[in-house]
Amino acid sequence: MNNHRLHIAQLGAGHWGPNLVRNFMQLEAVEKFTLCDLDSASLNKVKKQFPAITTTTDSESVFKDGTIDAIIIATPAALHYEMAKRAIMAGKHVLVEKPLAMKTEQAEDLIKISRDRSKVIMVGHTFLYNAAVIKAKEYINSGELGDIYYIMAQRLNLGRVRQDVNAMWNLAPHDISIILYWLEETPCKVSAKGLSFLQKGIEDVVFMDLEFPSGRAAHIHVSWLDPTKTRKLVVVGSKKMLVYDDVSADAKIVIFDKGIDKKNIMNKLPSVEDYAQFNLANRSGDIFIPKIDFKEPLRLECQHFLESVIKGTKPITDGHNGLQVTQILEKAQQCLDCKDTGRN
Repeated sequence: MNNHRLHIAQLGAGHWGPNLVRNFMQLEAVEKFTLCDLDSASLNKVKKQFPAITTTTDSESVFKDGTIDAIIIATPAALHYEMAKRAIMAGKHVLVEKPLAMKTEQAEDLIKISRDRSKVIMVGHTFLYNAAVIKAKEYINSGELGDIYYIMAQRLNLGRVRQDVNAMWNLAPHDISIILYWLEETPCKVSAKGLSFLQKGIEDVVFMDLEFPSGRAAHIHVSWLDPTKTRKLVVVGSKKMLVYDDVSADAKIVIFDKGIDKKNIMNKLPSVEDYAQFNLANRSGDIFIPKIDFKEPLRLECQHFLESVIKGTKPITDGHNGLQVTQILEKAQQCLDCKDTGRN
């Protein structure tokens, strides 16, 4: 990184906000940090942890401050588009927490105005900076798992229950971004079913299915109503299977050398389609746990944002990355809004 030092501002001091403040304050490229929130109690709480930051309840002063180089949007999701657009129009680079926006046209607008004004726009898909997620992609790309059949993702816990968005908008952006990163493919079909138990019209549990042009598929299950904390993705391949368990302390990636082998027992007639011509046999081999050199993904994300701002380079999780996730979520939401989804 160059010798540039930046004045960073952040809108939002809520649940995730202090984590962003902590990571940015530990980076050398940050010269000054301003935190803005309407709740002065939340500001004071963060200020006690990080006395060097400047706090304000006036967001307008943040947009008008010509010394501020970049703004982090950590507000409720419904405000992401409005706040990010105002920041870019004010000449600031922006890092927007997931999701980038709640509608496709909003995400597209943010991309356009950031391009027109030569400003960096980046979305907080933190898991794409996770060493275990990156390692899993290496296994997928290497062909060691064989042809990928499908991916199953679970992101479950008892709470934290939100009132501004449903469980899908809250949790699924993580898994959608990971799956798109791993498969490098855009789904051709999106469907979802959700159930509302605690709050009318706000789904606590959502089941989402993605189908891809290659024939691969993904299933995502998110919930605020589950007895155990689960953050797991399973990749099933023709040769091997991979399990990524974010909750595990020492086995975040496990490779299973197991599967079902299909062999044509009539070698002279390889084109015969009759099922009786094939022999299916279970195969079970070694289990391998690779060593992961793990660093806090949020720290890497924050550092990458600053580097993108200073060098003028495109972030890994740029606006188009955020747009893809928003498009999928919007299509899934249309399914949830249908009367036959069991919604209360």
